[in-house]
Amino acid sequence: MGKNRLEAFSDGVLAIILTIMVLELKVPHGERLDALQPLLPAFLSYVLSFIYIGIYWNNHHHMLHAVRHVSGGALWANLHLLFWLSLLPFVTGWMGENHFAPLPSALYGVVLMMAGIAYWILAHCLIAEEGPDSLLARAIGKDRKGVLSVVIYALAIPIAFFAEWLAQALYVAVALIWLVPDTRIEKHLHADD
Repeated sequence: MGKNRLEAFSDGVLAIILTIMVLELKVPHGERLDALQPLLPAFLSYVLSFIYIGIYWNNHHHMLHAVRHVSGGALWANLHLLFWLSLLPFVTGWMGENHFAPLPSALYGVVLMMAGIAYWILAHCLIAEEGPDSLLARAIGKDRKGVLSVVIYALAIPIAFFAEWLAQALYVAVALIWLVPDTRIEKHLHADD
């Protein structure tokens, strides 16, 4: 089956996730700059999650651009990814409201780790549909960045219980790894033109 409905549905869900996250930011009571200070943790967690959603949207777009068809399994794998991403507004709000406390920070890492695993599953469902010599399979290769990301999340989760600042630094580090769009797919797309 075609990929257009999957892409449109995913774009819509990601837009809703971003909307929910921004609506969680509370308007401060007061007109002075110091009224914003209590909101700083919530704002910082929002910025990090906004970047993560942007990273997923960008890479999801490139991944779907590299395939011709999607299977029923890929549809379910995509829903699995969207499920984990849809939990980001909750864990983002909880972590920000509680000033990056250990349990909310750890749960944030669990959601990020599960989203990373779900993305890997989706990529491999699409590769199974397209074939091992497909453009997507060649572009993703061994997916070292994806595997490294999941490993860092898995390390950050227990670290959050004794050094939440270090867990947050690890989440930021993974975002920085992915902030520049993954060019592997673009390179292979241009090579096939």
